[in-house]
Amino acid sequence: MKALITGICGFVGNHIAQELARQIQGIEIIGVDNLSRPGSEQNRSRLKKHHIRFIHADVRNPSDLENLPPCDWVIEAAANPSVLAGVSGSSSSRQLMEHNLIGTLNTLEYCKRHRAGMILLSTSRVYSLSGLSALPMETRDNAFTLDFAKIRELGLTTAGVAKAGVAENFSTQAPVSLYGSAKLASETLSLEYGEAFGFPVFVNRCGVLAGPGQFGKADQGIFSFWIHSWKAKRPLKYIGFGGQGHQVRDCLHPRDLTTLLALQMRTPKKSGSILNVSGGVNNSMSLANLSRWCEQRFGPHPVAADPANRKYDVPWLILDSSRAGSEWDWRPKMTLDNILQEIAGHAEKNPNWLDLSSDA
Repeated sequence: MKALITGICGFVGNHIAQELARQIQGIEIIGVDNLSRPGSEQNRSRLKKHHIRFIHADVRNPSDLENLPPCDWVIEAAANPSVLAGVSGSSSSRQLMEHNLIGTLNTLEYCKRHRAGMILLSTSRVYSLSGLSALPMETRDNAFTLDFAKIRELGLTTAGVAKAGVAENFSTQAPVSLYGSAKLASETLSLEYGEAFGFPVFVNRCGVLAGPGQFGKADQGIFSFWIHSWKAKRPLKYIGFGGQGHQVRDCLHPRDLTTLLALQMRTPKKSGSILNVSGGVNNSMSLANLSRWCEQRFGPHPVAADPANRKYDVPWLILDSSRAGSEWDWRPKMTLDNILQEIAGHAEKNPNWLDLSSDA
């Protein structure tokens, strides 16, 4: 089996490449990356240890993909991963669409040409901002949680939300953010290409991916950013929702994601589905409770507060991955504490890690 991974020098692509090499005996992996993100060059050395071939290429340029060798599968991990991409000033809206939509189109053309299967790594941020913001919340133990009594009163129990989290049939109605809309369009495009040209397609909507070696920032990679910043005694701030840090996300280690990808690559007959892939309720945490965890590990550190809500932020987002469990017998094995401990260990060994991904 031969696999092509786009964005292979990013955190997720790099971990997937190493894990696939471990999980699938005899697999040949080729990776492409434009190395546009500060720090991504650091991950090239890890690929060499696993005999993974790296090719400098930009998926936004069709000609960069023309001479790539044929592969059986493509894992589309190249993307600008920030929900604020295109509106924050660090990247333009056109650049975002070129990275996250046009890049997918060019990759799909590669799949069409070589009849390669496509695995698209999508995001939880395709779900409707207004739908998520309208969910009734209450606060327990410094964290937002769904108010199911009010949810039942409003008749939301059949709208794709339950105690296990947000399911695949939850609304994707706009607005979802420019980032989310590019990913949602990529999902539709991928499924249509697979149907039209006869190659298998899987769409995996991932929750927050987290683990050691992630170049975290305040607008993405939040678990890594928070732990590294706390350890380095850098400024931290609770933004929005009253400035209390009650907003909640779940997290997933790329190792667990790769286990599902390996299953999908071995069983293409189940292609065409959209799956939530996340850590779920058991691997979820508020920022305030992440601060409490950091304080127990590293000691006290002040956190400022800005009560004003930031564009595209939501108070609570946990994905329900039960469909992945029923269709693939897949469940995450890495506990939340294990993920946080791995990140903390990496922060202790790499005290200047955040500088590697700085734009300055």
